Amino acid sequence: MDPAEFTEEEQGRYDRQIRLWGIEAQQRMRNATILVVKLKGTATETIKNIVLAGIGKLILVDADDVEEVDLGAGFFFCDDDVGKKRVDAAKARIENLNPLVTVEIIPNFDVLDNQNFESTVNGVDLVCITDWDRDDLIRLNNICRRSRKPFYAGGTYGLLGYIFCDLLDHKYISPDRSSPKDAQKNVQVTASYSPLQDALRHQWSALSKRQTKELRPASVFAILSLWQFQSARNRLPLGTQDIDELQQTADALVSGADVNKQVLTTVPRSLIESVAMTAPHEFSPVCAIVGGLLAQDILKTLAAREPPIANFLTFDGNTGGASVCRLSMP
Repeated sequence: MDPAEFTEEEQGRYDRQIRLWGIEAQQRMRNATILVVKLKGTATETIKNIVLAGIGKLILVDADDVEEVDLGAGFFFCDDDVGKKRVDAAKARIENLNPLVTVEIIPNFDVLDNQNFESTVNGVDLVCITDWDRDDLIRLNNICRRSRKPFYAGGTYGLLGYIFCDLLDHKYISPDRSSPKDAQKNVQVTASYSPLQDALRHQWSALSKRQTKELRPASVFAILSLWQFQSARNRLPLGTQDIDELQQTADALVSGADVNKQVLTTVPRSLIESVAMTAPHEFSPVCAIVGGLLAQDILKTLAAREPPIANFLTFDGNTGGASVCRLSMP
């Protein structure tokens, strides 16, 4: 790709990125249409980063109004926006980040109905659903998979956060570690991903004690137990009244996944208590970290220059630690 195909404004704006990952990668970003659903704190950070990086078009879906609680992590909003549609309030501020990016808003969730979603997904290059419930994530992921579109999900629950991705059969460039150091060359690698419904059935029995410990399984099963609780109760935990049920749910999931018993038989009570007390709330630093990691990974996928997450990342704000688990991936 000739740099001359970029306008002078594009070359100036994206100069550092072009030098970092090359003309072809920047061109892929420039041509990409990204669908992002729900404009909470995680999506706010993600959108900022992918728009600044120079994607071609952002389609933003959210039916909800700005509330006072959104002002903490939602830096696209100000006091005067309370009561307005989130997407209406944010559109101009997103456009101001990078006028070269087209921003389209959809102020309702009708687009997530099966037929509408399938039609919409066919017109985009990547889908990112944020702060959504597990059962709908499975449904939407399956629709993306049928349409052969990469799928990301991410969000936060108080001090915990996660990212899941199903990138189908994703090709990317990686250094050939078998070649001599003085003659290093790159090769194309293909990673095969699993849908969320398969990832959730992952068995941990093949991992050693050390391997299991490195993956910080407690935070993984805290997230999975939250999803299970929300599916059963149609709400998030509301505090002390839900601690025991959440603990039982988490421990049953640990047992069912055959996690190494020398590492984890019960999710620590302190973590379950933290989750039960904070899950419905957003903390700006956690949203910034998870949203930043989510944006970084989306850009990796578009650029096809580095390996993306494979395939489930969790972040625990109690410890500041994150880990990536391969759930039901070959």
